[in-house]
Amino acid sequence: MEAKFVNCEGVQEELMDWLAGTLPPARRQTLEAHLAECPGCQQELAAVQRLWTTMGQLPVPEPSEQLRPTFYAMLADFQTAEQRRQRWSVARILERIRAWWQPAYGLRLAYSVALLVVGLVAGYGLKGRPDTTGMGAGQPVAAAEPAAAGPEAQPTQEVLALLSNPSAVQRLRAVSYAEEVAPTNERVVAALLSTLNQDPNVNVRLASLEVLAGLSHDPVVRQGLVRSLPRQDSPLVQSALADVMVRLQERRSVRPLRKLLQQDNLNEQVKDKIEQSIETLSGDQAPPPSTSSTNHETRTLT
Repeated sequence: MEAKFVNCEGVQEELMDWLAGTLPPARRQTLEAHLAECPGCQQELAAVQRLWTTMGQLPVPEPSEQLRPTFYAMLADFQTAEQRRQRWSVARILERIRAWWQPAYGLRLAYSVALLVVGLVAGYGLKGRPDTTGMGAGQPVAAAEPAAAGPEAQPTQEVLALLSNPSAVQRLRAVSYAEEVAPTNERVVAALLSTLNQDPNVNVRLASLEVLAGLSHDPVVRQGLVRSLPRQDSPLVQSALADVMVRLQERRSVRPLRKLLQQDNLNEQVKDKIEQSIETLSGDQAPPPSTSSTNHETRTLT
């Protein structure tokens, strides 16, 4: 072992391990003996110690609030692309062709075509009937239709449709889209609150909670978050909700938080988190600065 420290280069290669305390005892004694007699290595050690101290004082960057929604959106895009690639692979196409040649599918196809033909014939016959409502001969009867939805309704309908999708990946994508639509849309806010309380996937509920926490300036959202506390059975969601209540300094959550403590088989770490949250919210500490955006409009659900 000592042969490695015959020259200064071998000693200097081990300085970081010596500072970290990972050198074996024999190698550490050999290195320390060399350092006691070598001024050059002593200077190198002083430089390495300064670097070590500076690196230890560097602040640890905190993740952005949008990290989870952005990750889920990227995951959804990746899985969608992967599904599309698999769907149009050669093997997949051949498998579908073989399936369509089975007798059962052939009968279904024939039945569907027959229904389509009957529908077209019936529609053509109804189109030629005279008007019997007094609107004038030769004019078709106009059925009452709802007013066409404006272009702003399309993102809302897309988000609501994706939130009811059986795929958790698609629901995560919907939550990511809802972050842009929710600040000006009461229906999307209500859907996010329902997702937080009822979605079977914990990741979808956590993503919904993060979006709703960014809308905490809305009194409806704050009240919905408080009411959501006793409905949660996931330790992850319970802990995350407790953190949000402390961040918002929402003292109305103290009572539902205490009810959570009465649940059977409550996770011990979650129990400690809730007790700390109750202590903070019950004290007289000044509320921390709000982290929510200030450019959203405040609205109230009726």
